Amino acid sequence: MTTRHQTKLVHEGAYVAEVDVELMQTDTGWSPYLSLDDAYRLDDVRDALRRGDVKTAVRLARVFVLTPVAV
Repeated sequence: MTTRHQTKLVHEGAYVAEVDVELMQTDTGWSPYLSLDDAYRLDDVRDALRRGDVKTAVRLARVFVLTPVAV
């Protein structure tokens, strides 16, 4: 089994979070896949952003505020 690091983006409302995860590659047909902890972390970040709890999201990921661009 090999692993590689990847950044997943979670977009909720006016926020985007970058969550670092490890993808596991095996010889089975289900790979690559996330560990259970990484999947829960993605869910936790998404839930925190939905609730507007940016403080919790920042502990788990890098959080950015989206600003519309006026042309």
